[in-house]
Amino acid sequence: MLPVIYSEEFLDHKTGKFHPEKPERLIAIAKGLKKSAFAEQIEWLAPTPAADRPTLLSCLAKAHTATYISKIKAIASSGGGYLDTDTPVSPRSHDVALLAVSAWLDGVDTVLTRANPAFVLARPPGHHAESDTGMGFCLFSNAAIAALYALEQPGVNRVAILDWDVHHGNGTQAIVQTHPQIAYCSLHQYPCYPGTGKASERGFHDNVLNLPVPPGSDIAVYQPLLEKKVVPFLANFQPDLLIVSAGYDANADDPLASINLQPKDFGLFTEHCLQLTRKILFGLEGGYDFSTLSQSVTATIERCLV
Repeated sequence: MLPVIYSEEFLDHKTGKFHPEKPERLIAIAKGLKKSAFAEQIEWLAPTPAADRPTLLSCLAKAHTATYISKIKAIASSGGGYLDTDTPVSPRSHDVALLAVSAWLDGVDTVLTRANPAFVLARPPGHHAESDTGMGFCLFSNAAIAALYALEQPGVNRVAILDWDVHHGNGTQAIVQTHPQIAYCSLHQYPCYPGTGKASERGFHDNVLNLPVPPGSDIAVYQPLLEKKVVPFLANFQPDLLIVSAGYDANADDPLASINLQPKDFGLFTEHCLQLTRKILFGLEGGYDFSTLSQSVTATIERCLV
């Protein structure tokens, strides 16, 4: 069985009819998984409600400033607004974003307890959110918060984050690059939003590996990077937990980028991760073509069940 942590409450973060990061993303993924050949091997778990997790705000505060956290709450409470032109906050967005963080923390607990992968099917995404601001559809930095939380758990001394979203996770990197116990590796299109993630950036402890790839790249470009760069970097770090910022907007059909991967390629990505450890937490980031998004998540989970 593979745990998928999901709640229909994640659909209550409203972004507007024409915004690419919309509730229908999760609906498409859930529908695809429930129709898959391995549907009976998926264990659907509800995230811990924010009110039932007394340490949630302290976990949040390890990655974000109190001023920023209060700002999100205030905008939502006032009926909604925008952090920037791409990042709306609706009346329930604060509560939903807190539940998303809780789901990622549940994911950490589940993976560490079972020593097997889990998938967090939540929104809003998080890897662009910096300590004092949200951007790029992201409110709270889910992967970074999860990594910092994991380090507080027994037997966890090092956590690695692999970000295969087509966009560089500027927020995740900014938050974790000062922590010697966290490694961050990103494969991303460059040039592309948000314009960060240079290969020359190594972090404060040689704990960052950025691998920018040009528009038009396909699996023939990614495969040698995975084998010769990503896997050695992560293996050398010897993480006790691997967190994957699983964005699927590098698909050829995705409207927000220009990389030519296919859904099955994410099964190959997953296979490389499983060579390192089975303690993997996958958490949804981007991916805006509903069909290839659903197929890609299916390919990821299917590989974990082999």
